[in-house]
Amino acid sequence: MTSTTAGADADTRTARQIATATRKGEKVGAFKSSKNRLSSRGATIGAIIIAFVWTVPTFGLFVSSFRPAADINTSGWWTIFTHPQFTIQNYISTLNFNDTITVAQSLINSVTITIPATIIPIVLAALAAYAFAWIDFKGKNLLFLGVFALQIVPIQMALVPLLSLYSNGVKIGGLQIFPGLNLNGVSSSFAEVWISHSIFALPLAIFLLHNSISLIPSEIIEAAKVDGAGHGQTFFRIILPLAMPAIASFAIFQFLWVWNDLLVATIFTSGQNAPITKLLVDLSGTYGQQWYLLCAGTFLAIIVPLIVFFSLQRFFVRGLLAGATKG
Repeated sequence: MTSTTAGADADTRTARQIATATRKGEKVGAFKSSKNRLSSRGATIGAIIIAFVWTVPTFGLFVSSFRPAADINTSGWWTIFTHPQFTIQNYISTLNFNDTITVAQSLINSVTITIPATIIPIVLAALAAYAFAWIDFKGKNLLFLGVFALQIVPIQMALVPLLSLYSNGVKIGGLQIFPGLNLNGVSSSFAEVWISHSIFALPLAIFLLHNSISLIPSEIIEAAKVDGAGHGQTFFRIILPLAMPAIASFAIFQFLWVWNDLLVATIFTSGQNAPITKLLVDLSGTYGQQWYLLCAGTFLAIIVPLIVFFSLQRFFVRGLLAGATKG
């Protein structure tokens, strides 16, 4: 009887091992199949073509920024291969350009606007995403659905209400609940731009970070609870390190969106608070006759985003691949 039971247990273990090996083999096979498709000759050729199409305009902009103004107005940038002529006068004229604000000041304004407008929504979104993923409270699913639905609201619909909010504040029954943001009489302030960009970014940020944080194994969260960790310790010691690739990925997107923004900058900034995107409009002249300065100014404007992207590229790739091989 004992030998029969032992034999049955051995057969059961063998069957489980075979099933486990089969599942692992299927996962490995599926992963290898996906890897082979992504590393095939066709995929490589397609990636090279896309990279070429995206790189050529940037290279043309770089070349044009060093060409004399007369050559820019009469011929294309590709003529440098037959008639190479270069000058740094475009950059000198751009850096000396002063129309209520210089290029250097506008670049500093862009940094001043972009960094807080990137950090604020990420901090709020990470906290909200953790709450939606791992804290049970009444109406959670309905509230998350509402946050998700906010992604389809066009930015243009919120501009007039925001302008009214910043200028007049909020009054309920004659009581001033929110006084507005007219700081020292200046209606266009950095605070308005930070708040606006944070509001526009929060729905997408919460949705993306929630998807990443919810994929963290529940065993890790339960083990932290058993060890006596509260929500604060769990969030800062477990959630943030594990979700850092996704956070860095969204940080890149948000930084680029805010840095390249012109709509919000045009409406909520003016004068000495203008970012580089708003100054580029003035660089080209009234009728676009000075677009040789625009080439140099635009290339100066994209240096910072390029540095940010390449310095965080490894986090960006890890964030895109997070959960991609999950079975």
